[in-house]
Amino acid sequence: QVQLVESGGGLVQAGGSLRLSCAASGGTFSLYAMGWFRQAPGREREFVAAITWSGAITYYGDSVKGRFTISRDNAKNTVYLQMNSLNPEDTAIYSCAQSQAARASLGENEYAYWGQGTQVTVST
Repeated sequence: QVQLVESGGGLVQAGGSLRLSCAASGGTFSLYAMGWFRQAPGREREFVAAITWSGAITYYGDSVKGRFTISRDNAKNTVYLQMNSLNPEDTAIYSCAQSQAARASLGENEYAYWGQGTQVTVST
């Protein structure tokens, strides 16, 4: 059974940065694409970023493009989300997810396993 554990969330001032990590266990991490999603109170879950199995191709949601960077280290079974220039609209619970395919997908239905999420709060 695949388990995903996020870390690195917290409280940060607007304009600041955070780096989220997601450690995977129980499966063959290096074979599958990974994604980050977020959900703010009262809003639907939103695609943030995704990365292919090799890390060669990445995708970003429009609201984070140019500010966030997704990366992975297959030797450590970990995917990262570097978040820069944070603003209050980025406040949400951020969850990582593992796809059922090597290619990355923007759709949450493509992801079979999910972490419990980590809270990111950006203050003004």
